[in-house]
Order: sequence, then C-alpha cells, then structure tokens
Amino acid sequence: MKLGTLLQACRIGSGMSQEDLAAQMNRSQTCISKYENDRKTPDIFTFMEWFKQTNTQEVGMMVTQQLMSGIDIATIVQSLLPIVGGFGWWFFL
Repeated sequence: MKLGTLLQACRIGSGMSQEDLAAQMNRSQTCISKYENDRKTPDIFTFMEWFKQTNTQEVGMMVTQQLMSGIDIATIVQSLLPIVGGFGWWFFL
C-alpha cells in the first residue's frame, strides 16, 4: 500500500470526486489522479491541503507524526483506515 491509497481513501470518504477535489485545490483532475496512483508525490503544502479539503486533518497529523518516527506507509494506512471510514477494505486487500 502506498500514500496514494490513503489520499484516495480520504477523498472518497469525504464524498468528493477527483474533479471536486481538483477544483477545491486549484489543480487538474489529472494531477489528483497522479497523486492517488503514486505517479506524483505531493509536497508538504499539497499534502496538508488535501487533508484540509477532505476534512480529514486528524489523519494528516497522524500520518505526519508516524512518518517522522520512521513507520512505513503500509502500517500507517492500515492503522488509519478505520479513522477514514474503511469505506472498502476490499479495495485495499
């Protein structure tokens, strides 16, 4: 699992489409797709704005803390899915 999986879970959990989030963040839908598919890595400002726009700031704070303490992204995603809503465990398995 990668960071894009978590970003996508936050977006979907908030009920936003890629187009909706792109408009809120002043980005293209293609850019949002690249982040979610791990073809592009967001800078810290984009990263935090993502969580703000999807109303998942607590997830952003937890990810930042865990990344700083050296925990791998798969562990982070697994621990945060229940918070995000675990909208589809099937999607991540």
